[in-house]
Amino acid sequence: MTLTNFISFIGNADLSDPVNFTFFLGTMAMTAASAFFFLSLPQFDSKWRTSILVSGLITFIAAVHYYYMREAATSGGVTTEIRYIDWILTVPLMCVEFYLILKAAGATTKHLKTLIWASLVMLVTGYFGEVADSSTAMPALWGLASGIAYFYIAYLIKYGELAQLAASAGGAVEKAHKTLTLFVLIGWAIYPLGYMLGTADGQWYSFITAINLDMDVVYNIGDAINKIGFGLVVYAAAVASKK
Repeated sequence: MTLTNFISFIGNADLSDPVNFTFFLGTMAMTAASAFFFLSLPQFDSKWRTSILVSGLITFIAAVHYYYMREAATSGGVTTEIRYIDWILTVPLMCVEFYLILKAAGATTKHLKTLIWASLVMLVTGYFGEVADSSTAMPALWGLASGIAYFYIAYLIKYGELAQLAASAGGAVEKAHKTLTLFVLIGWAIYPLGYMLGTADGQWYSFITAINLDMDVVYNIGDAINKIGFGLVVYAAAVASKK
């Protein structure tokens, strides 16, 4: 993305359209968040610096993909492939955040691998469901598989060993873990709504169309809340640990 293209992107934004507006807002918010996280790195020691760096990478990757997704959406194209490329990079990084903040409390690479593999299963099956024929049962079946992977992640961080490690660590680490867990339990729950909206053309999930929302709008709101929110939680924990 060149500076000229970015300026053109700002100037051509049709903010009266919800899809265009949320893509524009998402791009700007993610870009601002990335700058904030990257510029704040020098104030933290090595214990938290990697976590803050990962937070910046998550929002930076999302900002770049949002630029291209808006271009696709406004030109009548499909954003599904670009969005899942974004998620296949950023969602595992969000799982890495759990490992990083709990590493000192005893989290191992085994925990990290489990979270990453579960997130990849959730994303890959979700993608297959979105591109499947919505007049068949496949979107519902792939959605079920994706949902199982999601609930497995939720169980691991809410009731599994990671939750126990967070409790043993206490302080800012435990507080950060609990807040990130809430993002997964509540914030990530936005995505199934977008999935159902995107696969509601046929007999499956047809009841959800009454909500009258665009799939991209739902996904854009979810991304802004979760990706920026994740980083701010980590940042707050890093600041609290200095006191």
